[in-house]
Amino acid sequence: MGYDLVAFGNPVYDEITTPYSQAQVRILSGCSTNACLAAKKLGLEKVALIGCIGEDHKEKFITAMSKYGIELPAIKISNETGGFRLVYDRKGNRTLDVLGVADKIFPEDVPRDCLDSKIILLGPILQEIDLEFIEFLRRKSNAEIFLDPQGIIRKISKTGRIIKVSNQCKAKSIIKLVDFVKPNEEESKILTGVEDPYISTKILLEWGVKICIVTLAERGSIICREKGFLNIPAYKTVAKDPTGAGDTYAGAFITRYLNGASLFESALFASAAASIKVENSGPDFPLEFDVVNERIKNMG
Repeated sequence: MGYDLVAFGNPVYDEITTPYSQAQVRILSGCSTNACLAAKKLGLEKVALIGCIGEDHKEKFITAMSKYGIELPAIKISNETGGFRLVYDRKGNRTLDVLGVADKIFPEDVPRDCLDSKIILLGPILQEIDLEFIEFLRRKSNAEIFLDPQGIIRKISKTGRIIKVSNQCKAKSIIKLVDFVKPNEEESKILTGVEDPYISTKILLEWGVKICIVTLAERGSIICREKGFLNIPAYKTVAKDPTGAGDTYAGAFITRYLNGASLFESALFASAAASIKVENSGPDFPLEFDVVNERIKNMG
C-alpha cells in the first residue's frame, strides 16, 4: 500500500533568534520536516520523509519522527547535519548563516514503494534536490508533485550567509515538471523577476505548473490556476517565530486537499494552521484539526 505523502528534503537543526526569544539550542526544522509534522498532527495517515542527516543529530531526529508517526524509509547519514543560524528583526526580516550542509538526495536513495504515493512534496532547504532528481520522480511516479522552491534559489555566499539567486532557465525546467508550486512573495519575485505577486503567479503558470500558491505573510495568500485567482485571508495574530510557517501551510494544504476539499477550502485551512505555527517556536506545539477549523470562522 502506498503513502499519502512522501516528502523529499533534508531535515535541519537551526539556531533561531527572534525579538521574543534567544536561541539556546539547535531546533529541529526544515521544509519537508515541518510539512510532514503538520500533516501528521492534522490527521494524515501515511506520511514519509526522505533526506540526509549527520550522526550528531540522527538519533534525536529519529526519536522525534517516531513520536509523530512519520516513517523514515531511507534516511541517509551525511558528514554533517544541515542547519542555519536565523536572526529575525521586528519587521520579520531575517538573516540565515550556515551551520552545516548535509548531502544531496539521489534517485538511488529512493525506495520503490515511496514512488507509490498520492502526493510528493519537494522541500529542499539548500540545493539537495536538482533537476535530474525531479525528472526521475516525474518519470517513475504518478503522484502529484508539490514544490516549495525556497531551497532551489538559495546559495551560500563567501561569508557563509545565505543569499537568494534566480536562474530562470533552470527554474522553468523544474517548475514545468510539477503540479503545485508554493513560493512566498519574495521567492516569487526572485523566480520571475516581477514584484507584483498577481503577475508573478501568472508567469509561473505560463511556465507549465498547474496551480501556483503565493503566501503573503499577514496578508494571506493567493492561488492562481487556469480559471483565475483565489484570494485567501489570514488569521490575525502576533508572529513570534515565522520559521516553518510556509512549511506548515504546505502540510495543512496537502492534508485537506487529499481529504477532498476544494483549493479554496484547502488554502483557507492551511492559512489558519500557519497562524498557529507562527505563535510557537520549534516542532513540539499543538496543531489540532478542530482548532484550525475554529480559526477559519474568524478569518477575513
